[in-house]
Amino acid sequence: MSQQQTPLQNNTSSPERAQTTGALDRSVDRLYGLIANEEDARVCKDIPAEACQVVPRNFFLILAANVLTKLGDLLISPKTVLAWLMSAIGAPALVAWLVPIRESGSMVPQMMIAAWVRRKPVRKWFWTLGSFGQAISVTAMAACVWFLEGYMAGGGIIAALVAFSLSRGFCSVAMKDVQGKCVPKTRRGRLSGLAATIGGTATVILTVLLFRDQGDPTLAFYSLLLLLAAALWIIAGFLFAGVDEYEGETGGGGNALKEAIHSLSLLRDDVPFRNFVITRALLLCSALASPYFVVLAQKESETGLMLGVFLLASSLASSVSASFWGWMADSSSRRVMIRGAAMASAVCLGVGLTAMLAGTGVGNGWFYPLAFFVLSIAHAGVRLGRKTYLVDMAGGNKRTDYTAVSNTVIGFLLLATGGLTALLSLISNSAVIVVLGLMGLAGTFSAIQLKEVTDD
Repeated sequence: MSQQQTPLQNNTSSPERAQTTGALDRSVDRLYGLIANEEDARVCKDIPAEACQVVPRNFFLILAANVLTKLGDLLISPKTVLAWLMSAIGAPALVAWLVPIRESGSMVPQMMIAAWVRRKPVRKWFWTLGSFGQAISVTAMAACVWFLEGYMAGGGIIAALVAFSLSRGFCSVAMKDVQGKCVPKTRRGRLSGLAATIGGTATVILTVLLFRDQGDPTLAFYSLLLLLAAALWIIAGFLFAGVDEYEGETGGGGNALKEAIHSLSLLRDDVPFRNFVITRALLLCSALASPYFVVLAQKESETGLMLGVFLLASSLASSVSASFWGWMADSSSRRVMIRGAAMASAVCLGVGLTAMLAGTGVGNGWFYPLAFFVLSIAHAGVRLGRKTYLVDMAGGNKRTDYTAVSNTVIGFLLLATGGLTALLSLISNSAVIVVLGLMGLAGTFSAIQLKEVTDD
């Protein structure tokens, strides 16, 4: 492997350096063999033959980039950190915009982004530029916190979040395609699972260090937290740029808008894909319900410690469950979606009905963080299952089109569903959770109807 990566004209490398490089390559191969459970023959399903030679190196570069970005995501989570930050700077009314912008801003324009991306045979640079764009956006948030006040600071954070979400759209489209070309089928789920587990574990450690004094976070604390997250995205961008991606299929010479509109025909003509999008839409419950768990908990405690508890619960859920879900997804991503959806539905219905009947003061303040922890485990399964399912379901340019169309449709549905739940929350937060639980139950039955796409 190392001989192919060394330029022929480079005759000045010392034997010691070549020996060191060869030893490093062999160590990478051995570690990959342990993770992928491979001994003599390397699995190279659904990737170009030439890419098989550099699978271990690409696997770990993509893994490292994913770990860093997952850690950054948890550090600026709109469900926890940014929501508390808005209150700290005196702009609580803007909290309602955080999750819709964070999610939909990266999804809605993806059909146009994909029409541009798929014309390029090598697509890793879109992910790298998207990662740098997210770093710049998060740095702008830190500047708003430090230099502005009140709704001026809040408005600046919202504007930076819009730019952040658009940059994330490039990463979302490019990642699935690069992963599909560089990592074999039946190894993609464990890649995502390992990334979430390592990132979650790192966040657990960081959360304990940050909130160990149980005090309320200061503006300087939030600024440093945001700058740390920005640094993680910069490092991740450089790592991803080192992936050995071979040229793939290209298509579509027209303008991006025309190609985007044409891609919508997939929903009409491709029945398995349409069923997947319907299932994914119903499984939005696991993401939409989380903020309402936090809202119910805040009625009992508004201390900074509670923020740390929820962040810790989210981190622990990723670290303890993601690898489990990932290995399971390599056998059947469909079954992962079913089990995750069933868990999410059960916990939502349980929490919503309990809140309706018992009111406040349930579990001495620990009931909602524990329920949030279980819901986060379920959401990790739903998220990882549907990502792996989508990558395994398609190949070539279809993978890019599937990602873009489904994300764009889900982005609009997320805005619509978010608006409906916001109206319902004016009546009762617990009623919102119950409705989302019923939505998850419907998603479970819809996932059962999907066909298997994973070859074990």
